[in-house]
Amino acid sequence: MKWGKVLGITLLLVAVVLATAAASEVFLSGRNLENVVRRSALFGILSIGVAFVIATGGIDLSIGSIICLVGVATPWLLVEQGWSVPVTLALVLGTGVVLGLLHGLLITRLGLQPFVVTLCGLLLYRGAARGLVNDRSQGFRGEFDSLQWWAQGELPVLGFGVPVPLLVLIAVALLAAVVLNRTVYGRHLLATGRNEEAARLSGVPTERVIVLAYGICGALSGLGGLLFVLDVGSAQPVDFGSFYELYAIAAAVLGGVSLRGGEAGVVGVLVGATLMQVLRNAIILVDAIPSHIEFAVIGLVILGGVSADELVQRAVARRGRSRPAGS
Repeated sequence: MKWGKVLGITLLLVAVVLATAAASEVFLSGRNLENVVRRSALFGILSIGVAFVIATGGIDLSIGSIICLVGVATPWLLVEQGWSVPVTLALVLGTGVVLGLLHGLLITRLGLQPFVVTLCGLLLYRGAARGLVNDRSQGFRGEFDSLQWWAQGELPVLGFGVPVPLLVLIAVALLAAVVLNRTVYGRHLLATGRNEEAARLSGVPTERVIVLAYGICGALSGLGGLLFVLDVGSAQPVDFGSFYELYAIAAAVLGGVSLRGGEAGVVGVLVGATLMQVLRNAIILVDAIPSHIEFAVIGLVILGGVSADELVQRAVARRGRSRPAGS
């Protein structure tokens, strides 16, 4: 991870925060800041997951549909079917892992394109969610408050109430940082993303690396789906989790994860996720910005991040070619 990218996205975040605070008195209110932090944490978990996939040179478009499937299945199993909490959690979280591993196997063993595999997943899992509950909204009906605490609760830290999802994100981020920077798998992951063929010839088990990356993404998508439904309290299968993969991908790209693969870092991804949620919040709060252009803003942000990455890569390549031999 190039720290210059992290510094750049951090400065952009600061600028957006200052501009939004100047344009809206509500932005700096305690309730609104808590909401921004909570949503940033939830999307940060998704963004870390997709960063592992993008680092291999792949993509995952099914994140929002996995969130939908987990989001409607959790209250349906608990309330409608009367399943116990441990069994329900094991099933819904395990579903995310299994679906992610399935994506990886289809890509590596059958040679299918990640875009095609995960696009099909996007359609299949949302359709499955709608069929599972007959297209009806699912909720907790005032029960399972102790379970919902994991998404809605706070813990006192240094005199401040810290949202529990933020603590979950910190745990996930620390673990991801260790995996990326301190393990053999992390080195193999980045090597596979830079040049899969060269990595394979060097003895890297590239297929296992890619499958595990998609498994991690699926696991964090399932965890995110669980936390999202616990936070909202209900889920409508027709639109729950829709376009969440775009926020996750945008956050990863803005945070310095190269769409070419081979480059990823947790800090930048977290800043990118926060920036996306601050932008989303600004669109809601600032009257001068029409709320219906939210996805246009996301599209511009993704395009800007990809364009900047391409320009930087070309500049580095030109500098390398112009450098005298042996210097």
